[in-house]
Amino acid sequence: MSLLFESDPRKARSNLRKHRVNFSGTPGEDFPDEEASADESREIVGHSSSNRLRLVSFIEPAMGRVHIIRARNATAEEQRDYEEDLPN
Repeated sequence: MSLLFESDPRKARSNLRKHRVNFSGTPGEDFPDEEASADESREIVGHSSSNRLRLVSFIEPAMGRVHIIRARNATAEEQRDYEEDLPN
């Protein structure tokens, strides 16, 4: 199934100014989250197409649609946590 990624254009511009991360190309990996409901915000950490570690906040308002709220580079602490959880 293909996913439709969407965002508010004003929020995307604000995010680019604040975090220097463009929403286009933001999704890197898909991490299923069975515990979150469709109407709550979720966060994932994954690699962008440029191989940068990103934290992405999003909601899934409908099946097959992902609304990006915020995307930013992971902090050093988040990157360490991510790397510690990787399988050896």
